[in-house]
Amino acid sequence: MKYMKLGSKPDVFQTEGNNIRFVATELATDIVIIVGEVKFYLHKFPLLSKSSRLQTLVASTNEESNDEIDISDIPGGPAAFEICAKFCYGMIVTLNAYNVLAARCAAEYLEMFETIDKGNLIYKIDVFLSSSIFRTWKDSIIVLQTTKSLLPWSENLKVINHCVDSIATKASIDPSEVEWSYTYNRRKLPSENGLDSHWNGVRKQQMVPRDWWVEDLCDLEMCLYKKVIMAIKAKGRISSEVIGEALRAYAHRRLFSSLESAVSNGLDCTRHSAALETIISLLPSEEGSVPCSFLLKLLRASCLLGSDEACRDNLTKRIGAKLDEASVSDLLIPANSDEAAMYNVDMISAMLEEFMAQHREDNDGAKLQEDDDQEAMDGDDDNLNGVSRSSKLAIAKLVDGYLAEIAKDPNLPLSKFIALTEMVPLTTRPVHDGLYRAIDMYLKEHPGLTKGEKKRLCGLMDCKKLSPEASMHAVQNERLPLRVVVQVLFFEQVRAASSASAAAAADMPPAARTLLPREQDGNSYGSSRSTATEDDQWAPPPPTTSVDVTSFRSMSLANNKNGGVSGGGGDQAACKKPPPSSASAKGSGGGGLMPKKILSKLWSGKASSGENSSSDTSESPGEETRSTPSRNTRHSVS
Repeated sequence: MKYMKLGSKPDVFQTEGNNIRFVATELATDIVIIVGEVKFYLHKFPLLSKSSRLQTLVASTNEESNDEIDISDIPGGPAAFEICAKFCYGMIVTLNAYNVLAARCAAEYLEMFETIDKGNLIYKIDVFLSSSIFRTWKDSIIVLQTTKSLLPWSENLKVINHCVDSIATKASIDPSEVEWSYTYNRRKLPSENGLDSHWNGVRKQQMVPRDWWVEDLCDLEMCLYKKVIMAIKAKGRISSEVIGEALRAYAHRRLFSSLESAVSNGLDCTRHSAALETIISLLPSEEGSVPCSFLLKLLRASCLLGSDEACRDNLTKRIGAKLDEASVSDLLIPANSDEAAMYNVDMISAMLEEFMAQHREDNDGAKLQEDDDQEAMDGDDDNLNGVSRSSKLAIAKLVDGYLAEIAKDPNLPLSKFIALTEMVPLTTRPVHDGLYRAIDMYLKEHPGLTKGEKKRLCGLMDCKKLSPEASMHAVQNERLPLRVVVQVLFFEQVRAASSASAAAAADMPPAARTLLPREQDGNSYGSSRSTATEDDQWAPPPPTTSVDVTSFRSMSLANNKNGGVSGGGGDQAACKKPPPSSASAKGSGGGGLMPKKILSKLWSGKASSGENSSSDTSESPGEETRSTPSRNTRHSVS
């Protein structure tokens, strides 16, 4: 820190009590200066020789006032006047960044100009400010901090403008030219620490990070911080990413760290509201300048503080443009206090709608039928134009994770859950495990759903797109409707059959494969599919009786235990049927297919089916799995 010493005489100012200051000399004092509650007993001659204002005030006093002069309105108060008084006496006084501005404003008040005396206090302070303070990084920040208590004097003297320009100029220079100390407590990049991967054994000079100035400015009050950031942006030398990082650091220091406690304790949040509005107004408009997580924190703060709708809409649109960069935890914005729900789902829906609107040119193909899924996957570049595949996968994964979290809310309406799910196109979910977990969580937290509501909810999920692990869990999930369980079992059998057929074809010698005759559909007569009887052909009907579902599930579990190869033996164990014919066993054993007889039996009870409410013993994939009782609570009614 820079400092300047004035005067050469020893300091003989003494204090009597808390409110009396006097000069310990042999000469009797002849003037009393009152500054607030403090009285200064001084001498006229040294004071009047430096101050034009005191000359005028002394000349206007009368005998009844006993030479008492009240200047309680002097900027800086008693401390600033004492510096000026010591200068008049020629005593040693030290000026630094903390007291120089107060002394300068007090000298201006006392009119200590060069016209009164050469080398007066105003001149000396101005030289010190221009030659030392404004050339020093941290001193400029300290002086700028002191300007708030000295308004309007500091602004009239242009000190604020000088400090702001000095700080902005230093922040805008090339980092390689920074030669002064600065505060930087955040983690630096390896290259910034001189420890990059290309280090060849020679110690490199430590690099200065691009945002070296960010933390030092966090000490400024909001109004001053705004002036500095606007000056830095006006110079145009700092990238928008660094500006965004500066705002993020300031928001964490001045807003986020104390906001929730202030709101929960019912404290005055006027300062927080002003900080939020200022930060939002300073956000760079360039794409990628501000991370999505920071924008979501600002939106969360605006909800807590009850900011106006325009502010929220602005943030919602900016977040929607980069929603694929968000995390599930950032999206868990609490609902308004007057709502029964836990989370503000409508706001997230608005963000998702904004994302889809900004990244899709043709809305006609937004929702595709299940029959068109494969065609859409082959030509997905024609849908959601402008969105990369990674962005589409990220947004689907994000929404599924968010659905799993809000599904735990017992007050979440089914309509909102379904509406949010359907906003994501089918082509963005190559695997439906995340959606299945969210649906299962909703079923668990809302046991009172009707049969129609469960059917509508589970209709959001495509059983063909479940992984083997999720399918195994779904087979044992008592919360799912029977129709969904059978669909899962059926497609698992199809998957097992395809795997077995592919493995058998791979093991067959190429010469043998060429000798096999081909049917019109391209299948070999020697394959398991060609030798299967009519009763072994596939059909995926829904079951209705508990015995049939148990048989179906037991066979599937046996197939999985046997490495995905199932046949007539598995069917016999589950349904206690006599062994099938050799042709039938050959047809089903090779591919793990389920005979149509069992499916027909499951289908035969469709006229009289009953589904009771399911238990809560099953957990979604990723949760701890507990033992699950068999589906013995379901009965068929003939």
